[in-house]
Formats: sequence, structure tokens, C-alpha cells
Amino acid sequence: MEIIVKNPLEHVTIPRQQNEMINEEKEKDERNYWKKDEIRKFLAITKEEVAFRDHVLFHLLIYTGARKGEVLALPWDDIDFEAGSIRFNKTLFFHKGKFLFQTSKTKESKRLISLDDKTLSLLNKWRIRQNEAYLAGKTVLNDHKVVFDRDDGSPMRLAYLNEKLAALIKKHGFHKITIHGLWHTHASLLFEAGASIKEVQERLGHSDIQMIMNIYTHVTDYLKEQTAEKFQRYIEL
Repeated sequence: MEIIVKNPLEHVTIPRQQNEMINEEKEKDERNYWKKDEIRKFLAITKEEVAFRDHVLFHLLIYTGARKGEVLALPWDDIDFEAGSIRFNKTLFFHKGKFLFQTSKTKESKRLISLDDKTLSLLNKWRIRQNEAYLAGKTVLNDHKVVFDRDDGSPMRLAYLNEKLAALIKKHGFHKITIHGLWHTHASLLFEAGASIKEVQERLGHSDIQMIMNIYTHVTDYLKEQTAEKFQRYIEL
């Protein structure tokens, strides 16, 4: 029997799991969310460049973390201006050439969440403008009394927001994200603001806790980096 004097595996690198590598590449190349400064810049641009309806739409998506189908199916009756709350319990679909308003399927997605004063103010201004346009004969009153509709009273196309967002990103050189990225952005900023995992999950109406945990892990890693930078700045004063 011969004695091996050198480990034959000394220079062998154990391959990492493929999904591990894919996830890292996605984080580097496909960041599907915006940071706080990007959100501020985006909303400042929409305020100046797009129709007021669209500015309020994007603001509501960002400030509530709602899905686009939920926002486009939202009736005025589900906004309580006195209590400062909004109820999401239905979503808009387009099927076989028709718009369908469908009740949310899961109990988690049926939710009542709070609204900040700025969002309530924007929604109230839009409500006044919508009523004024209708009374002036410029628009048609929609049958479903939804918050956001087209001039002829019909629901908005689901693809409209995707197209509008993509056009603004291209024009102003924003980091590329999808409409779903605004949902991710809301969750990330909630965690940065100190919200708990349970609070974020309930606000977003999401039953997949793993997805929420993935966002939480990403944010906490970022905050840890910020903590180190804060210490460095303090120690160098």
C-alpha cells in the first residue's frame, strides 16, 4: 500500500450551487426596486411631466405597496378620508376582450391600511378634478365609480402603467425596474423606516412570508453597512 504524501484535492474548488450564483447575479444586475432618493426624483418628475391622474396613480402605488390591478379596481367608496384609510379587496382583470372586477382571492390580500396626510390630500385633489371634468362634460362617469379611469368612463388598461413607467425610465435614465418593483420598493423602505416583518406583510397583503423575509434580509444587510459607515464618520470627527 502506497502512502499519499500530497492531498490530490488541495487545489480543487467545490462548485457552488447554481441557484446561489443566479441569485447573486440577479442582485447585482437586476435590482428591481428604487432607493429613497430615486423615488423622490421620480415623483418630482411625474408631478411636472405627466397628467395629474397618472402622478397620483404612481404616488399611490409607491406609498401603499398595492398591486396595479388593486389600484385600478379601487372605488372611491373604499377610501375613508375621515379615518385616513384605504381598503383593498378587489382587482381588475382583462379577459376575452372585457374588463372584469374580481374579489381578492386570499384573506391576506383583503386588507384595510392607513394613509398618510400627503396621499389623502392628493387623492382629494384628484377627486375634485375628476368631478369637475365630469360636470363640464369633458369625461363620462364610470359605472364602477373607480378612482382611476379613462375619459370615456372605461377602466384603464393594465399595460398602461407598465408602458408609462418604462417611458419615464428611458427618458430620464432611471435604474430599470418594473411596476412590481414599486411594490418591492415600498416593502424595502418600510423596513428601512423600522416597520416589523408582520406589519409589512399585513400592509402588502402577501401570504408568502419567504418573499417578505428575502426583502427583509436584503434591507438589514444594507442597514448593517450603513451602521459601519456611521461609526466611521463619528470616529473621524
